Amino acid sequence: MDAPRPPLRLRLKPKAPPTGYVDGAWWPRSRELADELVALTDVLAIRLGPVARVAFDSAAWNPVADVDGRVIRLVALRPQEKHVLRVSGSDGRQLTLLVVPTEASDEAGHDAIMLAARRANSDGPADILAAAGVVPTAVQQNTRGVLRPRLRTRRPQR
Repeated sequence: MDAPRPPLRLRLKPKAPPTGYVDGAWWPRSRELADELVALTDVLAIRLGPVARVAFDSAAWNPVADVDGRVIRLVALRPQEKHVLRVSGSDGRQLTLLVVPTEASDEAGHDAIMLAARRANSDGPADILAAAGVVPTAVQQNTRGVLRPRLRTRRPQR
């Protein structure tokens, strides 16, 4: 008998006109993309219909050939697109998910998922992960060439 799967750590923004860079967040339990995508695509099919394509950061995952015999096209994203997964349905609808690193602490991972799924959130993946304490604060260069922190997102209130 198969052991029950742990609950999927996924949160999507409410159905509404899209806002911001991501449509929600996913916190996988391992770096085995083929194993992780089975449950994820089953759930996302409710919003997208049959999943036809998954674009991912190939550096963040162990090598993968196929997903449990499913017909899903796997495509590597550009190297600068970190912590993102783009899932496309067969009719062209697409969701862009923040991917929380598997090694994130319980609190930081939860905070990142909640921040990414807020309706008004428009921050990019690095900013969300930094605000949640998953990765160091992103920096940007201002017009004088001085590096400064770039962080617009507030941590969710508990």
